[in-house]
Order: sequence, then structure tokens, then C-alpha cells
Amino acid sequence: MTHPRNARAEDQALVALFAGLDTPGVSDALDKLGLHGQALGIMPLAVDTRPVVGPAFTVKYVPASNPPGTVGDFIDEVAEGDVIVIDNDGRTDCTVWGDILTQYAGLRGIAATVIDGVCRDVSKALGDGYPLFTAGRFMRTGKDRVQVESVNTTVGIGTVRVASRDIVVADANGVVIVPRARAREVAATAHKIEDAESRIREQITQGKSLGEARAALGYHKLQTKD
Repeated sequence: MTHPRNARAEDQALVALFAGLDTPGVSDALDKLGLHGQALGIMPLAVDTRPVVGPAFTVKYVPASNPPGTVGDFIDEVAEGDVIVIDNDGRTDCTVWGDILTQYAGLRGIAATVIDGVCRDVSKALGDGYPLFTAGRFMRTGKDRVQVESVNTTVGIGTVRVASRDIVVADANGVVIVPRARAREVAATAHKIEDAESRIREQITQGKSLGEARAALGYHKLQTKD
């Protein structure tokens, strides 16, 4: 197997900003900043999925031509630590991800795959612990039904616009997309919100009422756009 592409230092630095955060915290930060990034209807294959963060490698699928084009060769271009983000237009009648891609992605150190569509061979992904986030599962192949139209262009995932190298945060709650140009701002805001919520939890364990703790830490304005 060829060696996977190395993660870029800039990508690693942006990913590191989200250490210790989860999708609820990042979602709250997006709301605070007036950004839409919550991927509607895209859920984890495994319910105990821990947070995954990585830059988006975007893939756009379209209905197959005649003769049909390729379905999965793009993966050789994905860097270690990337999150593959596949726009299959929300189709649930044919898959764009199966066991071979799961195995190959795991071997190459790819962080996760997010699909606006369905996957199959779920036992392989669950057994390997490979993080998959999809609109569902279905066994019918996408071969000769869909094909790759483009990679690293802007796509749509669960009503969210995703540009190449945007930051993807995904966990047991679902998937959020952070615009790359706003990543530092979003991460800082999310950490601030999480710190306030942590102090609220600390105060209620010390005997304060929830109302008192929330009032003291400004809870009702944490997610409100300024």
C-alpha cells in the first residue's frame, strides 16, 4: 500500500483547538456566532462514538453516466487525519461506502467518514471501530448507479454547506461543520461556553439551586447571538 499523505501543520493546529470539546458545545458556539453548521439527519453508526475532529475532504456524487464513472478511487488522495465528507444528495437507495473503504480508510489513518446518504457492511465498521456518520444504512451497491463528480469542492451535508478543509466535529450526538476561516473564533467561544457550564455543574453539586447557578454564570445568554 502507498503511504498516506501527511497531515498539514496548519490543519493539525486548527484541529488541536477543538481538543476537549464535543458537538453540543461547538453547536452552541455556532449559534452564538450566528453560523449554521449542524448537519440535520446525519448520525453516528455507533452510539458510543467519541468526538472526532478533522479537516473535510469533500466528495460529490451524482447519478452515473453511461458508461458509469468511478466510485471510490478518491480515497488515495485523502490525508491522514482527514474526515471524508460525501455528498450523495441524501440518497438512501444505494450506498457509497462499504467494507473495503472502511478497511482502507482505517489503515491510512483517516479520521472518519460523513455521508449525506447511506453505508453498508456496518459490521466491519463497528468491529474495526471506524467512525461512520450517515443518514442510514442500506445494502444495495452504488456501483453503476452513482459516480464521483468532484473532490474538494463545496458540497452539502444535511442542509449544511461544507467547503474543502472546513473543520468537522462529530460524535455520538451527530455532526457539526465549522467554516475554516472562523475555526479559531468558534473553538474559543465553545471553550468559554463549556467553562461556564462546568462551573454551573460545580455550583449545583455544592448545593446551589439551578436557577441561582445559571443566573450567576449568565447561562441564558451563553448561546444567544450578540
